[in-house]
Amino acid sequence: MKKLSLLIALIFAALATNAQLKLAPSGGNQKSVVTQYMGAHAHVTIIYNSPDVTSPQGQSRRGKIWGQLVPYGMNNLGFGISSETNKSPWRAGANENTIIKFSHDVEVQGRPVPAGKYGLHLIPEASGPWTLIFSKNSGAWGSYFYRSEDDVLRAPVTPQGSEYNEWLTFEFTDRQEEECTVALKWEDLSIPFRITLPNSKEIYVEHLRSAMENSPGFNWSVRNTAANYCLQNDVNLEEALEWQKATVSNTSFVGQENVTTLQTLAGLQMKLGQKEEGMATIKKAASHPTANVFQIHGIGRQLIAMGKKEEAMQIFQYNLEKSGDVWPVNVGLARGYSALGQYKMALKHAQIALTRAPDQLNRDGLTQSIEMLKSGQDIN
Repeated sequence: MKKLSLLIALIFAALATNAQLKLAPSGGNQKSVVTQYMGAHAHVTIIYNSPDVTSPQGQSRRGKIWGQLVPYGMNNLGFGISSETNKSPWRAGANENTIIKFSHDVEVQGRPVPAGKYGLHLIPEASGPWTLIFSKNSGAWGSYFYRSEDDVLRAPVTPQGSEYNEWLTFEFTDRQEEECTVALKWEDLSIPFRITLPNSKEIYVEHLRSAMENSPGFNWSVRNTAANYCLQNDVNLEEALEWQKATVSNTSFVGQENVTTLQTLAGLQMKLGQKEEGMATIKKAASHPTANVFQIHGIGRQLIAMGKKEEAMQIFQYNLEKSGDVWPVNVGLARGYSALGQYKMALKHAQIALTRAPDQLNRDGLTQSIEMLKSGQDIN
């Protein structure tokens, strides 16, 4: 009986130790989370507690935030390890650590930061730049346990005037595929800092490589998209070529030879200097049964972009033989003759195409091309 009682006591003690009550945030400073992606995979997340300008007692503190509620410089917070000999920065929020998380390696204000989770702090200044700090210690409460030896990043940031913000807010004010700007905004001030993704293409290639080794890689369309990404971004070309060889192979259960897969293969071959193979593949794409008038036209334009003017003209003339005297064929002939400098012949076909164009957008484009050809300008 004593053993049973002791066991029950231990169970209740363990439950009491592990039990936690989720209460409202201290001071009414609500927890907030904001996440921003750069491209399809890399992302930044900031977790913070958001105080407002109005005090918990209902009094406005506008004009008393910076330099008073948030003192300038490093300070002795009077708790934890913060002291006169180990002063602390501002926690960039309220309550617990403000946390910033990076899914991949990035650069912040031009300085490298490895993927991971960090405590975010700031050193405000009465004038001049402030100091942004990322600390390896992201689990402590506020800045009470700040140690400079835990710094992963220290970078200058310049505060700016801002529209009024009652609540302290982290906002992504610029959002690009390979970079973004995040700003801490509170009261009448904004403190922005820049985050860049130095290896975005490599990150996406890793995703593609994984896809090629899993179920998406059994679909010819997905495989073509992956190889075409490498082609268009001039990255991972050799491996992409091997992917695409399997994609166009009718003997491979993952492959399908069609105008689309052949075009991508030809582009990769040409980009890698395999010019004879690339030209043979692109001609095969143009004459493939799956190629329609618009796709053949696109192949001709692709050849012009590659500087293969005579070969492009052959494709545009083949399109005439296969598809007849329709408007996109005449557009192609106009472009082909223009690329060869034969502007009178190009003008003739552009004018024919104008009379047959199906919509105003194409008519406007052809009208502009006609004016350029009349003045002896290439329309490509």
